Amino acid sequence: MPDQTSHKPSRDGLRADARENRERILDAAREAFAAQGIDVPMAAIARRAKVGVATLYRRFPTRAALVSEAFSEQLTHCVAVLDEGLADPDPWRGFCSVIEKVCMMQARERGFTQAFLSQFPDHAAFTEERARAEEGLALLVRRAKESGRLRPDFDVQDITLLMLANCGATAGAGEDAPAASRRLVAYLLQSFRAGDAAPLPPPAPLGLDRIPTQLHL
Repeated sequence: MPDQTSHKPSRDGLRADARENRERILDAAREAFAAQGIDVPMAAIARRAKVGVATLYRRFPTRAALVSEAFSEQLTHCVAVLDEGLADPDPWRGFCSVIEKVCMMQARERGFTQAFLSQFPDHAAFTEERARAEEGLALLVRRAKESGRLRPDFDVQDITLLMLANCGATAGAGEDAPAASRRLVAYLLQSFRAGDAAPLPPPAPLGLDRIPTQLHL
């Protein structure tokens, strides 16, 4: 009797072969986005996944749908990191934890940062979460300043400056990107501490949207 396993629907309504195709497409998309950015041709992703372009579009009708699904777990993790930092009773520790973890995500999941900062009109979750992240970061900075541990001239826009520096340090580091990120962030967090440091020039007007996507974060 022929094996009907591949034609039997699973709990999510997909047959086993369709579910396998879907996972192959998502794995291929994550690899391609990390290597070439989220603007990589959909046909190239299909080739990498060893499926037809029609199959890819049947599962994911738009690039935004594919990007959103490919990085859904990372988005959930990013939000959790911010929530954990805000919940920490020690404002300085919460601030440092968020900076360290976000920069490590940037080093390990380069495509995610680009996806997170992109505008997807038909997928409001990324835009909403970015706005929430900006609000949360501003609150983290304010709390850390009020605790007396973060230097008073630190500006929330300096976080974008930090991420730009982290991007530059990790982009050419290859497999050593996580180690490069940890080292750079440790240096910078020390410089952010309140103390006898000389005053800084005014902050550059940088929002999260100023992080360039062409660096394939």
